[in-house]
Amino acid sequence: MQVTEKTKVATIWLSGCSGCHMSFLDQDELLLELVKKIQVVYSPIMDVKKFPENVDVTLIEGAVANEEQLEMLKEARAQTKILIALGDCAVTGNVTALRNAWRDNDKLALEKAYVENTDENAQIPTDVPKLLKKVHPLHQVVKVDYFIPGCPPSAKTINYVLTELLAGRTPNMEGRSKYG
Repeated sequence: MQVTEKTKVATIWLSGCSGCHMSFLDQDELLLELVKKIQVVYSPIMDVKKFPENVDVTLIEGAVANEEQLEMLKEARAQTKILIALGDCAVTGNVTALRNAWRDNDKLALEKAYVENTDENAQIPTDVPKLLKKVHPLHQVVKVDYFIPGCPPSAKTINYVLTELLAGRTPNMEGRSKYG
């Protein structure tokens, strides 16, 4: 993807810890170089309510654990040219997917979070998004163009992938990242 005008970039945070977004911000002064070439059009650090159309690159952190996230991921994929799974949760499901080992894990997770060890009248709030039966890494739901593993991936690796894409090159991830 050659840069002629600013490249539209979005970031999304699904079920994860925000560590990948922190690594994105840890690019420090390299962000000043990126901002010359990109326009961030959607992010959890912005007050934008609807995912925009015609996004060039979307970096998505976290696994898909509930119905709202599933719809967000599908919408992002439909509106994005290049979708990147950012971090181990997005790539493998990681810690979020640990609940997949339990039978009826969606119900059990909510009961453990909202009812167990509370008073006898405790109930699961009605405004909690409906959990999926299983937690999924992104590629199990939509086509993913690039994977940046790491928990979290380093700022240097994130910057490398973005600058390669902005220069119209395919990032070579061999030896540049690791899980965990």
